[in-house]
Amino acid sequence: MTAALEIVDLHAWYGESHILHGINLRVEAGEVVTLLGRNGAGRSTTLRAILGLTGRRTGSIKVNGTEAIGLPTYQVAHLGIGYCPEERGLFASLTAEENLLLPPQLKGAQGTGMTLDEIYTMFPNLYERRNSQGTRLSGGEQQMLAVARILRTGARLLLLDEMSEGLAPVIVQSLARMIMTLKAKAYTIVMVEQNFRFAAPLADRFHVLEHGQVVETIAASELTSRMPVLTELLGV
Repeated sequence: MTAALEIVDLHAWYGESHILHGINLRVEAGEVVTLLGRNGAGRSTTLRAILGLTGRRTGSIKVNGTEAIGLPTYQVAHLGIGYCPEERGLFASLTAEENLLLPPQLKGAQGTGMTLDEIYTMFPNLYERRNSQGTRLSGGEQQMLAVARILRTGARLLLLDEMSEGLAPVIVQSLARMIMTLKAKAYTIVMVEQNFRFAAPLADRFHVLEHGQVVETIAASELTSRMPVLTELLGV
């Protein structure tokens, strides 16, 4: 069966700096996978390398069976990938609804994007703040808007970078419910997370990165028995 995302021996550089040293990763359609690791381990760079947002890359990145390592970023996105960076990337001069309406449908996406009604049902806070400028929303509302904007495009493979960082616990709980809803709708999600408590009940599998390599892979069913190993690797 073709994986939603298959990465083999991925190396990536920023200028002369060799950041990723042979990442191997396979994500099946409908799975939620979390990349864990200390700061500087290469987690965010892995997401950026998938889209071609780093410098030189070598290896293989297949999205639904299509080789993407040599494609420019816009063509990778049209394979059905949505990327939510840590900084969210909202347009300050646009309202929340205008931010939502801005991105076009991805030509290569496997399905149509969510309608505004569907998005407002999932994110009622955004409906209430739809006429507010994007940067005047709370941190949690901005994060919801950044994810919702991706869902409008028809992307089915979501790359989410540090979604819960700096947010209040009640907002983090709302984001967790959102991930579970998307999982139930068969979205494929790769998350970079520092907040292990947030990620633990959501992911099917955890990949621990060190020095630009995957050094440990733990299935959700193994989490309790492998917790000592995970604690040592993450220093938590």
